Amino acid sequence: MATVVREIERKYDPAAGATAALDAVQALIGTAGIAAVSQQDDQLLDAVYYDTADLRLIGAGITLRRRTGGEDAGWHLKLPAGADTRDEIRLPLGAPSGVRAATPPARADAVPKELAALVRAYTRGTALAQVVRIQTSRRVLRLLDGAGQALAEVAADRVSAQPADGSAAVSWDEIETELVTGGPALLKAIEAQLRRAGARRAATATKLQRALAGRLPAARTARETPPLTRKSAASEVVLGYVRDQVAAIWRYDPLVRRDEPDAVHQMRVATRRARSALQAFGTIIDRDATRPLCAELKWLAAALGPARDGEVMLARLTADLAAIPPALVAGPVQARILAHFTAELAQAWQTALAALDGQRYLRLLDDLDALLSDPPLTPRAARTAGKALAKPVRRAARQLQNALAAVPGAEDRDAAIHEARKTAKRARYAAEAAVPALGRTASRQAAYAKELQQLLGDHHDSVVARAVLLELAGKARAAGEDTFTYGLMHQRQACQAATIEQALPRLAAARGDRTTGH
Repeated sequence: MATVVREIERKYDPAAGATAALDAVQALIGTAGIAAVSQQDDQLLDAVYYDTADLRLIGAGITLRRRTGGEDAGWHLKLPAGADTRDEIRLPLGAPSGVRAATPPARADAVPKELAALVRAYTRGTALAQVVRIQTSRRVLRLLDGAGQALAEVAADRVSAQPADGSAAVSWDEIETELVTGGPALLKAIEAQLRRAGARRAATATKLQRALAGRLPAARTARETPPLTRKSAASEVVLGYVRDQVAAIWRYDPLVRRDEPDAVHQMRVATRRARSALQAFGTIIDRDATRPLCAELKWLAAALGPARDGEVMLARLTADLAAIPPALVAGPVQARILAHFTAELAQAWQTALAALDGQRYLRLLDDLDALLSDPPLTPRAARTAGKALAKPVRRAARQLQNALAAVPGAEDRDAAIHEARKTAKRARYAAEAAVPALGRTASRQAAYAKELQQLLGDHHDSVVARAVLLELAGKARAAGEDTFTYGLMHQRQACQAATIEQALPRLAAARGDRTTGH
């Protein structure tokens, strides 16, 4: 069974040896909440790192290793989780294996199946091979509070790395600081003290990056990457937005596999944003060429849909039930709701996992890569974004207003409102993509469409909730239970929907200059 540890750490290059820098840290006693410092026994860490031959994992900021020595020996998969922050997923050395390494070390010949699955969006069937062996001689200071609890650790490391391709070994000294229970202020205080001792932030965030520096492409800095503006090429703005969404799909893939909160939702949103951008700006990136890709993005969103929809509905009905006075709750309503969605969510999650484990999903990822590396641009793609993107964004705004106008006279008002909700999403995502080029006008449209999307989404959820409540009431009735509370909840949901329907004309009329079309 894997354990997950949130790791917040920084690395530094010492001025005169890593061990000497530990003496400077001793001076922090009595400041920043540090009451004492304890020195741990020296450690010898031996780690073998795995990656694809073209280093896809490290290129995405991910590391996978098998390490012996220290207090946390085992398999470690580290996933980016923010600045200086990674989630470390740990398995014991005896974990079941399932993915054979191309060049196994003497002590292990396979990466645990559980960890290999978490990086499948990056490897896509390519073998995971040993890329470097890193040995570290480590001396650790533990910074303690008044109760003897560890706040942070500062390690002086002597590192030796031997690449698996036979290239020359490299060695260096470094300092590693890691929070345990302390906060960001402590990390800053430690850094200030290390800087006074001559240490400087390391150019790489991980030992692996430093060991393989000669094989990694140079990262572009913010100065080398000009900001997107209205004068940028239209293709740069649109592709930049799509690229961000593709990166989000990759980023949330392992989180969905781990069933992390909100991961399915965020991955689904990224697929919808990418699809909406390709559809809205079909005069920039050829619409006919991307139509099959859009269909596959729609498929992925649909595969993730049941898991997200179940989460939303469970939260909605649970909150609605909690708002009802206890005297009006008749029968095991909460237990029945929970049992219904527990089974439904388990099935939905398995459906989502099956999609992510399938070849169709991997082909979609390959197609997205191909789109970004060689996009099917139209002649309009070279035009300035300020001119080329305004018309598609205005078109999305008009489509939203037309969808809202169609609601009052619709024979099936619920369906018309749901369609308006989908149109609001498209208007929102088109405007979001164009913000670098259109500025405040696009931001206003995005905010307006988001507000409508949320309101109309609430209406749609009330429609679905009423159908679920009728189903639950039927099962309760068959079991001989009182169904009064289900009827009360059904009426509350109907009232919420009616209130939204009454507000729609006012919201549509009050759009003013909040869209780029007005």
